[in-house]
Amino acid sequence: MTQLPFLHVDPATREVSLDARAPDFYADPNRTYAALHAACPTFYWTQQKQWFFTGYDHVNALLRDRRFGRQILHVASRDELGMAEPAAHTRHFDKAEEHSLLEIEPPEHTRLRTLINRAFVSRHVEKMKGEIEVLANQLIDQFEADGSVELLARFADIIPVTMIARMIGIPEEMGPQLLKWSHDYVGMYMFKRTRADEEAADRSAKEFADYVRSVIAERRAEPRDDLLSHMIHTEHKGQFLTEDELISTTIVLLNAGHEATVHQIGNSVRVILESGLDPSRMFADEKTTERTVEETLRICAPVHIFERWCIEPAEIDGLSFKRGDKVGLILAAANLDPRKFPEPLQFKPDRDEGANLSFGAGIHFCIGAPLARLELNVALPLLFKRLPGLALAATPKVKDVYHFHGLERLDLRWAT
Repeated sequence: MTQLPFLHVDPATREVSLDARAPDFYADPNRTYAALHAACPTFYWTQQKQWFFTGYDHVNALLRDRRFGRQILHVASRDELGMAEPAAHTRHFDKAEEHSLLEIEPPEHTRLRTLINRAFVSRHVEKMKGEIEVLANQLIDQFEADGSVELLARFADIIPVTMIARMIGIPEEMGPQLLKWSHDYVGMYMFKRTRADEEAADRSAKEFADYVRSVIAERRAEPRDDLLSHMIHTEHKGQFLTEDELISTTIVLLNAGHEATVHQIGNSVRVILESGLDPSRMFADEKTTERTVEETLRICAPVHIFERWCIEPAEIDGLSFKRGDKVGLILAAANLDPRKFPEPLQFKPDRDEGANLSFGAGIHFCIGAPLARLELNVALPLLFKRLPGLALAATPKVKDVYHFHGLERLDLRWAT
């Protein structure tokens, strides 16, 4: 097994000590995942005090296993579980998350998802291809003659937030504010978040919710051809979304609709450039482009972990779980399982070994996956086509935001 100073594994007990804030870990977590696959793909992470799964088959199955879910308080009380009361200083964040698609289970999840799916998947996404292409070209026009750019601020940040705002019906000039709220909001999901992170997330959750509430009022009075109007005015089995459900759903769509894609644009460009392979071959046609995008999603996923509560007693990989236990599913590590993907640490754009799990699976499969894939399949080929000789101008630095994975900045240069 590879020796890593921040990782200590006891294969006999399957106990693992791993400091998620160690720069050598979060800068290149794939090395650690490979070591875990070699020693114990299912392990007890002592710092996190719970079991984690990295094997592709286990993660894929658990994402679909209805004995595990995103919430637990719909089947058990806090007293039964010995769970502390919610913290007062995160009450606005908790309120915004109360009806989040990411956090609820059927039947509520089924009702919300059915209403949103009709618009999100079929009505709006594919027709946005031309809009994405126009926007990407406009952004490249602004820096093409410079011969260098910091790609995240000038390109990667802008495309996903602009497109999801258009889709939902939020003014595009709100983009910078949406990014700020979103960055603060997702701070709640980082490992070892601080009290300051929590307070920032709570402030932004309140501001975000107040803003969305004002837009909802506008759309009730004057509906438009956008997703928010659709969610307000469409019923499912005689029921409409409540105000709180609309706010939670809009926030999660805005966050999930751009945060991970920003990371993935940067991650993808980096891995392509560091591979030394010819981008023109990767983006030769629609099929090679799709395979290249899926391979970047496999090897450098933007979101690494999803957690599940055990709802019914279950035995997985020789371990017994009871109601109220929590498990971690490391999607990014499942993408590196050598039993599924031979030579998993090698970037191979022509791979065809099955689906990666970067967008999850089961009823919580990422609702924004079609939009994210479309943005990547349009934006990445354009970058490499428009900027010949594209290369790294400095060593990329990874952000300390585990369990997300993205870059602080991405400095590029090319021939002019």
